[in-house]
Amino acid sequence: MSNSTSTLQTDPNEIPQGDAAGFVKYLKYDFVSGLLVFLIALPLCLGIAIASGFPAIAGVFTAIVGSVIVMFFSNAELTIKGPAAGLIVIVLGAVTEFGFTGGTDANADFQAYRMALAIGVVAGVLQIGFGIVRAGILGDFFPTSVVHGMLAAIGVIIMLKQLPVALGESVKGDPIEMIRQLPEIVLNANPEIAFIGLTSLLILFGLGYWKSKTKNPFLKKVPAQLIVLLFAIPMGWWLDLSHQHTYSMFGHEFELSDKFLVNVPSNLAKAITHPDFNVLTNSATQLAAVKWVFLFALIGSLESMLSAKAIDMLDPWKRKTNLNRDLIGVGIANTIAAAIGGLPMISEIVRSKANIDNGARTRFANFWHGVFLLVVVAFLPGLVHRVPLAALAAMLVHTGFRLASPREFLNVYKIGKEQLIIFVSTLVAVLMTDLLVGIAIGIVVKLVIHLVNGLPLSSIFKPYLEVEQQGENSVLVVARGSAVFTNFIPFKRQIEQLGLINRNNVIIDFSSTQLVDHTVMEKLHEMQIDFEQEGLELEIQGLESHKQMSAHPLGARRKGMTRLRRLTVVTDQAIEQRLVAQLRALGATGYTSMDCRGLGRSGLASPDAQPIAQVRLEVIAKSSVIERIIEFAENHISADTHCTLCVETVEVNRHAAFD
Repeated sequence: MSNSTSTLQTDPNEIPQGDAAGFVKYLKYDFVSGLLVFLIALPLCLGIAIASGFPAIAGVFTAIVGSVIVMFFSNAELTIKGPAAGLIVIVLGAVTEFGFTGGTDANADFQAYRMALAIGVVAGVLQIGFGIVRAGILGDFFPTSVVHGMLAAIGVIIMLKQLPVALGESVKGDPIEMIRQLPEIVLNANPEIAFIGLTSLLILFGLGYWKSKTKNPFLKKVPAQLIVLLFAIPMGWWLDLSHQHTYSMFGHEFELSDKFLVNVPSNLAKAITHPDFNVLTNSATQLAAVKWVFLFALIGSLESMLSAKAIDMLDPWKRKTNLNRDLIGVGIANTIAAAIGGLPMISEIVRSKANIDNGARTRFANFWHGVFLLVVVAFLPGLVHRVPLAALAAMLVHTGFRLASPREFLNVYKIGKEQLIIFVSTLVAVLMTDLLVGIAIGIVVKLVIHLVNGLPLSSIFKPYLEVEQQGENSVLVVARGSAVFTNFIPFKRQIEQLGLINRNNVIIDFSSTQLVDHTVMEKLHEMQIDFEQEGLELEIQGLESHKQMSAHPLGARRKGMTRLRRLTVVTDQAIEQRLVAQLRALGATGYTSMDCRGLGRSGLASPDAQPIAQVRLEVIAKSSVIERIIEFAENHISADTHCTLCVETVEVNRHAAFD
């Protein structure tokens, strides 16, 4: 979180509320934040819509509807609702299956657009149903590594599809085919359009790096998207993109025209488009329609819930979003937005994070960002039309890179090697197949890894919990079998019932489990924060006998013996205290000492020799610690004192005692 949010801390009794009184009291904060978020949202709404195969104005419709409608149903105070890059692949997939040609046939494109709107309406109704039946908890089912793998794959697809647009070209086909076409696209790039696109990319990546280094809070707040527009619009004017003409360069002739600029209607009301519900009844499209309704609702709901939870963790006042209420609000807004021509919406994390950094207090910041969008597209369509498509494509390439950046791979690897396998499997599966199949493959890979690590078949979907009352307000829960993503929903419900609802401190004992996976460790960490905010405590114990599968504090654990090394040192009793002090200094977490007597080879050769009093020290530790002790003994003890060293590999159960 940036330094700007540190000034937002306030007394718990003064937590900002998004009600009528809060609208007036926090107007100056929410108005300013809404304005700054609008500067980010406008180009992204336009770019996401175009990349999704929708008219540019569709993205703005979505953000306006989301800003007004959701605040009446959701208690989310700081999330910004609108179209998201993560849904581009789904929406584009739908319109493509319904006959989208990418501009070759305007009538076919418009019909595919209307059919996709019908999908959006039904998916919105389904999301309302999710909220009513309290399906928000389903967000806890999907493993984190699978979700991140899906998002990384989406990021790769966005980059593959938008980089050609930033170069003045276009590309079709599946991701593998697009990769094959990239060299040809780069060679055939329109130089002047590419100049706009590459300049925009340079600004986005360069400014991002600069912001990470500067300590100036004002510079950190400057929206990179705004800087891109301040450069790209004059560049488009200088290149005269609004008039059709040609130019020659490198022995080739290239065309320029307003097709490289954003196309927005001069009359907003006439841009309203209604769905074609025949897609749901026509036997030729019905099966595909059902698939896309499910994908729209499932992926949209999942992304929205994950974003809302992430923003809750950044909220300076630690307010909690009711995910079921939020799903109902998003579902209603999606239904309305699709009914008038808009894209699907979610709680968008990048704009929401900017909202927090800009000092927003309540949900009215979301409202004001929608108002600014409405004013600009309604009264300044000519200015919006001046925005080059290459600049918007560059913004989406930047967004895609952030979803699939090398840092994401590194972060997943730090959690555990098995998490990286799941992450990469999901990513590759999505690229090779589609989102739904890719997610399913990722989940199957995770289950297979769990089975290899000893997951009992009987507890794949059912947790075995034994509850014991430990006092007036304390409960002990003994978990048996396993605690993994597939059985966490009923696990979580029981813990919440015992703790948050019945007002008890809860102790969870995992000593009898075979496996506790990363998803459960992460969700329990979130629950500990929830308990703390309610003045309660959730304590985790019994993991000492489990082997941690990575150094990450939330890495998966499985029960079993851990291989360590045992060093045995036999030396004179006189140096015992000196040696023990060095063992501690070199990282040993414990030792065993015993007096002994013995003779070496020379003593045994003499019939009159008497056993010598000695001390035997044993240390069990990691290889690095043992190596340091050996080096010390050889360099500082063996030279002037008799010292025998012996090293062997051992397996221990309480490995945590040796960390």
